[in-house]
Amino acid sequence: MKHGNMKILGFSGPSGSGKTTLIERLIAEFSRRGLRVSAVKHAHHKFDFDSTDKDTYRFRTAGAGQVMIGGPERWALMTETTGEPAGLEQLLSELHDCDLVLIEGMRSRASVARIEIYGENIANPLPESDDPTVIAVASDHPVDRALPRFARDDVAAIADFVAAHLGL
Repeated sequence: MKHGNMKILGFSGPSGSGKTTLIERLIAEFSRRGLRVSAVKHAHHKFDFDSTDKDTYRFRTAGAGQVMIGGPERWALMTETTGEPAGLEQLLSELHDCDLVLIEGMRSRASVARIEIYGENIANPLPESDDPTVIAVASDHPVDRALPRFARDDVAAIADFVAAHLGL
């Protein structure tokens, strides 16, 4: 998938399979290669990274639909929703232009090419084995799939594959 000039790739897999670790390492690898990389993380549960002792929390609980905070090293925009999760297009529209966006999760809500990651506990058969958006598998064990397979820690090979697949 492409959004503006941004190329997009998703990652999915069971909890504890190593998705976050692989994405973290790929961000570092692509950044080292000179690409501007952003990340989107899907949460399956309610979350809050604000705390009750902060002014931003007070503004939100008072009813502000959006609260922005800025400092010398970063800024953040928090947007309250009405219970409807933000769609991928909406989230991507909030990002600054970059070369590559790596997405963790959102497989049921986003039709983007993705790599499935499997840790020690591989389900048999693998879930969604007929999903056409899956372009490769990252697993330290053999999998019964007619897709390219990479060891989860072979970051350079995965980055090369992604770069070739997305035309980076």
